[in-house]
Amino acid sequence: MAVTIADINKLRKMTGAGIMDCKKALVETNNDIDAAIEIIRKKGLAIAAKREDRDASEGRAIAGTNGTFAAVVSLKCETDFVANTDGFKALANQILEAALANKAQNIDELKAIKLGDRTIAELIVEETGKTGEKMEIGAYEAIEAAKVVAYNHFNGKLATIVGFNKDDASDEATREIALQVASMNPVAVNVDEVPETVKQQELVAAIDKTKLELVKKAVDNALTKAGLNPNLVDSEDHIASNINKGWLTEEEATKAREIKEKTAAEKAANMPEAMIQNIAKGRLNKFFKDNVLMEQELGDTKETVSAFLQKIDKDLVVTSFKRVNLNADN
Repeated sequence: MAVTIADINKLRKMTGAGIMDCKKALVETNNDIDAAIEIIRKKGLAIAAKREDRDASEGRAIAGTNGTFAAVVSLKCETDFVANTDGFKALANQILEAALANKAQNIDELKAIKLGDRTIAELIVEETGKTGEKMEIGAYEAIEAAKVVAYNHFNGKLATIVGFNKDDASDEATREIALQVASMNPVAVNVDEVPETVKQQELVAAIDKTKLELVKKAVDNALTKAGLNPNLVDSEDHIASNINKGWLTEEEATKAREIKEKTAAEKAANMPEAMIQNIAKGRLNKFFKDNVLMEQELGDTKETVSAFLQKIDKDLVVTSFKRVNLNADN
């Protein structure tokens, strides 16, 4: 049976596959639509398997709400060209709408949702067959709260969802917080929610930094007292360079090395532990101020997110948030 343009168009509408793929499948199956659909489906599986190790770093991140439920999802592909096609955008929107309608709690539940006679996981594989690029759900997060709000960044690569404890919180105020989450990338809602492992890591890093600074200060003071410029001898590369430039003699370099080694060892052996702990705790508090949502300053207001919300309603707080960014955060 000859394959007609009408047959090809019918298969294209049903599968979204390219003209040549549809024609080839129909010729191979003697115009059997069901069999042709299966061929196209298997082609998608084969391409997906071949491209499994490819990096899918482009795509779209989108968020939305349904009553007291909010979700954010990223659909990833290999190139920005595919990410900007109407078909890819439509699939990302379909996935989000399905997540919201079914209130999917995790990525596995999301992939298992059926759209028509196929699951979302199967639809993504089919789309891989059409585009020839690896596609995958990169991230999926969901929250529930008395009031939820979603923010989608204009570039389609960053989206956030935020939950609040009061359903009458103003849309304007809650959107401000969603923007804050997008721009400032907090690690937790409040200090209590920061994992103990993170707190400990930050404290250890703060202690180490404080000790290094105290040693450097002692060494610099000793060098200055000996008539040497600390900036000329702060590394072996600088010492060699400054000797070549005539800014430092070999004797001065040797003297500087001796002072640095002796002073550093003496200072390290006699650290003011109480002072170090106090400085380190101050640095840890600075980490909280920069990275904990309720402690962060809101935009250019110089007031914390917590203070901003309390001005609106003394009992209003953020209960949870999620953020998905396809681009690496600095």
